[in-house]
Amino acid sequence: MNVTFDYGIRPVDYRLPDATHVGVVRLQIADLSRSLAYYTDVLGFRTVTQDPGIARLSAHGDDAVIVELHERKGVRPVPRGGLLGLYHFAILLPDRAALGRFVSHLAEVGAYAGSADHLVSEAIYLSDPDGLGVEVYADRPRSEWRTHGRELAMTTEPLDLRDLVRAASGQPWTGMPAGTVIGHVHLYVGALAQAEAFYHTAVGLDKTVWNYPGALFLSAGGYHHHLGTNTWAAGARRATEQDARLLEWELVMPSPADVEAAARHASAAGHAATPDGADRLLVDPWGTTLRLRPNP
Repeated sequence: MNVTFDYGIRPVDYRLPDATHVGVVRLQIADLSRSLAYYTDVLGFRTVTQDPGIARLSAHGDDAVIVELHERKGVRPVPRGGLLGLYHFAILLPDRAALGRFVSHLAEVGAYAGSADHLVSEAIYLSDPDGLGVEVYADRPRSEWRTHGRELAMTTEPLDLRDLVRAASGQPWTGMPAGTVIGHVHLYVGALAQAEAFYHTAVGLDKTVWNYPGALFLSAGGYHHHLGTNTWAAGARRATEQDARLLEWELVMPSPADVEAAARHASAAGHAATPDGADRLLVDPWGTTLRLRPNP
């Protein structure tokens, strides 16, 4: 069932189903043992399965894989100025108390992190051992989201870390809790107009925030964003096979028919949709692969 929202700009033609959400992110890293130590000990993931060169990670108490680490020995770390491709992937915790526990945990293990209040959410920012950006965040209730006309109000303000820690009520961090998902992916792109043409017009995401300096945010179903794009890495080169990078990210759709409809529309807009079983693979103008997958 489609829900009516009083904000955002819908695509003129095809629009993704409201229930569309982000699935798995697959990352290329240089050293699997090193990355696993970070993703389990610092971020708090659980290793579900591990094969030579690949580890699949989930929250605790939840077998749904949300991050895959793919080792490619010798790949270069992300340079300070970034590469076209991943800016960060964002881990959505189920509530504010969990984020408060995570903040206390980072202090205990001495992990450096940045932070921001985005009005719609509260966020912690880290970099993994290869320099790949990671956000861990919790949403504010939708009833508290504000708008400017049809645009959601999002900004970057200082985060009240002490109040956030108080929300944990002294409970210890025991790892990513059940219900943790990938909330969104944020990409460095070469031009916002091209990003809009691909992700809004061809793929079918709504625009939700378009006046944020140098950035465009898009979503399905009225969420604040499943995808952020920005031009803050101006002049950067594309990530390649020789770099730590985002291999692909997923948009999960309600049914195979929805995946097929989205693929047909993207193909009609000039973007090849490559079959992979029931999935379809699209590649954006900067080489980032998007997997359209039906909800199992």
